[in-house]
Amino acid sequence: MKHLLHGLDVVLVQTRFPENIGMAARACVNMGCEHISLVAPERWLRDKAAPLATPKGQGILDGISLHESLAEAVADSTLVIGTTARRGGWRQAMLSPEACAAEVADCLRQGGRVSLVFGPEDRGLDNAAITHCHRLVCIPTDPEASSLNLAQAVLLLLYACASAMRAAERGEPAPVHIAAGPERPEETPPGEAPSGTAGHGAPATAADMERLMNALRDMLLRIDYLHGDNPEYFLMPWRRLFGRARLKRHEYDAFMGLCRQVRRALERAERAGKQGRQESDGA
Repeated sequence: MKHLLHGLDVVLVQTRFPENIGMAARACVNMGCEHISLVAPERWLRDKAAPLATPKGQGILDGISLHESLAEAVADSTLVIGTTARRGGWRQAMLSPEACAAEVADCLRQGGRVSLVFGPEDRGLDNAAITHCHRLVCIPTDPEASSLNLAQAVLLLLYACASAMRAAERGEPAPVHIAAGPERPEETPPGEAPSGTAGHGAPATAADMERLMNALRDMLLRIDYLHGDNPEYFLMPWRRLFGRARLKRHEYDAFMGLCRQVRRALERAERAGKQGRQESDGA
């Protein structure tokens, strides 16, 4: 039987305590999510996780996938959403849980795959992990007690996603894409689909988008648009832009073709300049 959140993968990065994995498995089965991926867990002991998963969650534990890197874990996903409590710097324009859930539901209903990424209990996702996320979501909490248990965060976001799926099945409109804090991305105009929903064809995967970011980084470094000492930081606005766009595969192919053509033009110009200097030196 296909569950409500079929196609959604809960990705737990460097989780410290197997008990939290067990509680996350229980949250998944409660909300109709079928799968958990673990990225380089500090300790993965199934016997420690099992009691907290309850009998219903044992199947989730049995199906857990282990990955060495976040890039590997999300490679087949078409939408990757990271969770964070921190703001500023690399973490801009964060979604509220409701807006996040609307994007997740839209992607799942189109047959896409979604990765919902959670960081380690003591520090959350680092900047390197954030670069693999198309969007970021923040769960608002009281500033006097802002820390959530990992499984609590999983349950809250999966509940929001399940509610959005049920609302979509009833034909109810999705909420506007409001941010969880003072940073507010553009709202969806009335009567228009959320960003990335228009058009036809298969969506680009996270692995596709990482290849595009690598090609774009190379191109922008060649034209001195990016600073060589910290290119990833200055590439983040482009990552956020393409993350919001949720490119289709043919759009990804077009951008890759553009990067290739620019690279070839730059290489021709470099060869011509080198030849001109050699001729000048030999004159």
